[in-house]
Amino acid sequence: MDNFRSGHGRFLRRGGAALAALLLAGLGAAPAVQAVGGSEAARGEVVHRVDRGALLKVTRVADLSRGEVAAFLAAGKIDTGTVRYGVTAYRLTYRTVGTDGRSTTATGLFVLPKTSRGRALGLVSDTHGTMVHRDYAPSVGEDFGRLSPYLHAAAGKAVAAPDYLGLGKGSGLHPYMDTRSAVTASQDMLRASRTAAGREGRKLTGDLYLTGFSQGGQVAMALAKELRKGSGGVPFRVRAVAPVSGPYDLSGEEIPALFDGRVNDTSGIFYTAYFLVAQNRLHPLYKDPAEAFRAPYADRVEALFDGRHGEEDVVAALPESVKQLLTPEFSERMKHPTGGLKEALEANDGACAWKPRVPVRLYAARGDTDVPIGNARSCAAGLAAHGARVPVLDQGAVPHTESVTRATPKIARWFATR
Repeated sequence: MDNFRSGHGRFLRRGGAALAALLLAGLGAAPAVQAVGGSEAARGEVVHRVDRGALLKVTRVADLSRGEVAAFLAAGKIDTGTVRYGVTAYRLTYRTVGTDGRSTTATGLFVLPKTSRGRALGLVSDTHGTMVHRDYAPSVGEDFGRLSPYLHAAAGKAVAAPDYLGLGKGSGLHPYMDTRSAVTASQDMLRASRTAAGREGRKLTGDLYLTGFSQGGQVAMALAKELRKGSGGVPFRVRAVAPVSGPYDLSGEEIPALFDGRVNDTSGIFYTAYFLVAQNRLHPLYKDPAEAFRAPYADRVEALFDGRHGEEDVVAALPESVKQLLTPEFSERMKHPTGGLKEALEANDGACAWKPRVPVRLYAARGDTDVPIGNARSCAAGLAAHGARVPVLDQGAVPHTESVTRATPKIARWFATR
């Protein structure tokens, strides 16, 4: 079984019902919901900067002891040596902006360690990897997406894990691999988290640590770049950046790898279909799905990415390879992009074109056949071209999902030293 089928959202849904029960038991009574000033953002309303990140609702979704956190992480094959505290987790609903720049709402997971209330906490921004079903998002799904947030919180930091647009309880469809909206949703999650911490009687130091996995690794780098520019008015100081296995170079690494065998077929067809359908809503890639996808897949592919199908559903409805999925003409366009496709790729390929002022470590795995390690090496080269030497830390000949389960405890220890 390839890595895609065994990871990315199936941690508890496949054979992990006992841990789901553990999490629900840890929550105890029905979730505590607190409305926070004001109604849901009106659709069509342009959001001013003062509105972005406004906290609308807080819902407690988990309350775990130190032992329960350790059991959850151990089931995910994560080293529990950094676990020092239990955690309390909340779903935050907050104002942000959509891809059209207008008002919308998003949700995210906010996790607090059970430390003394007088202790000020650093904040980790933890951006998740590719998810197709909206209920897989960290604030809703009790599975893979919570492993890293719980580990960082159990190590003693607050954690903000945005669901992104169109996932979790947010409105609309998810604009997969739209870096701009993922960054704004992440920025606004930081603002909402600061408010939520205050309402829980907790204080944040203002120190911010950035991490993320897969799609979220690319988002973490793009967020770091944006915060480096001082844009967005986010009241935090970035102290360290440690993304894992991000697709930083779609044009130079990820797309060529789809066609030369470095990306396994199952993951390749899933990522390709998801990317093209989502990006076509933002850029003019095709007018009719049949321009990009072969029959019979052209008639079904867009409906598969409605936020209500799981990865297994999507993969079962598609062919076995990218070659069988795409028309010959569109395959050539992928290899030599022009027009809207070129715009979509360029919009996602600049996350490493800047010079960090804080320590950065790039974690990846040479055995990864979802996001080949060449992406991290390309990112390091891009940062070096701007005057920053950044290490690529190879996690070994392991698959995509294992790259993050190996890296996350190391990142938590590193963040503790910053």
